[in-house]
Amino acid sequence: MSPCVFVQIRCRPGATYAVADAIALKEIHSELYSTSGDYDLMMKLYIPEGADIGHFINEAVTGIDGIERTLTTLTFKAF
Repeated sequence: MSPCVFVQIRCRPGATYAVADAIALKEIHSELYSTSGDYDLMMKLYIPEGADIGHFINEAVTGIDGIERTLTTLTFKAF
């Protein structure tokens, strides 16, 4: 089973819609939300089986223009 990961994204002022559009074009997410608080977007995605999580996030997300910072939360099957 592919790991489920949540990535919170802080965008440069005025860049949130452009960042969301760029993520949508990459088709890497399962769900994408606009959020309030310290981060502007929250993305749910599943890491491809066998892929290195750090490399996948780094290559797929952090290179998008307009992103200032990300916070990645890994999930684990607990129940």
